Amino acid sequence: MAAMKLGRIEIKVMDALWARGPSSVREVQEQFPEAERPAYTTVQTMLYRLERKKAVRRTGKVGNALVFEAVVSEASAQHRMIDDLLGLLGGRTQPLMAHLIDTGRLTLEEVKEAEQRLLELKEKGKQP
Repeated sequence: MAAMKLGRIEIKVMDALWARGPSSVREVQEQFPEAERPAYTTVQTMLYRLERKKAVRRTGKVGNALVFEAVVSEASAQHRMIDDLLGLLGGRTQPLMAHLIDTGRLTLEEVKEAEQRLLELKEKGKQP
């Protein structure tokens, strides 16, 4: 997934596949909230694009409906998006952390979990 970039709707389509597993175009479309549900052909186009990007693959057919499944894991996609964001910030994590704290999106419990992970990495010699 090194060169893959996913757009907003592509991520929502992937979210549906990650949550539901192998699905037809219609099943993916129905995972969207009714108020913001894209057209069937839009979802179909997104799945074809994701297939070209090798993020999904066809696993078969049910009647005339193609069935797709995610090839890229949710964790892998999240790591890529975070790496892209950090690239935009010049690799600095401080602006991201400051924003999360200032907006109340980072809790004290999450900070403690992060601290524990850092300590574990340090013990394993993987953290400078």
